[in-house]
Amino acid sequence: MIRHWIKSFFLWEFVKAHYLTLKYFFKPKATLNYPYEKNPLSPRFRGEHALRRYPNGEERCIACKLCEAVCPAVCITIESEPREDGSRRTTRYDIDMTKCIYCGLCQEACPVDAIVQGPNMEFSVETREELIYDKAKLLDNGDKWERTLAANIAADAPYR
Repeated sequence: MIRHWIKSFFLWEFVKAHYLTLKYFFKPKATLNYPYEKNPLSPRFRGEHALRRYPNGEERCIACKLCEAVCPAVCITIESEPREDGSRRTTRYDIDMTKCIYCGLCQEACPVDAIVQGPNMEFSVETREELIYDKAKLLDNGDKWERTLAANIAADAPYR
């Protein structure tokens, strides 16, 4: 009698397992073919850093150094000098991406939205030296992603 009960129990478990398999076999797949299909990114996604410019072409950074002070990984280096009109602008703005933890504190601390983390998550390099972003590289990233960056900042504005 116990053998019969054990056999029927295992048969029932076998049927349940195959039913579960067949139930999901004909449903649409949950995975994506990554390089060709991508999930939508949130406006708050923190990817590759970029320095933004004003519409007239002047860089936004006012060299307040708040981003450098708030960075827990100490990966931002800023040097500045005053200009003839009395304002300050950066002469050097470096980010060591090998140290960066992508916390977003630099973006939150910036009073003029100069340093932002953009939507680019697909950046790879062959050497470590390429991961030290200088001011020119950061401004190029900002120029390349400006339309998306502005849209993301506008979408996130009600929550800031």
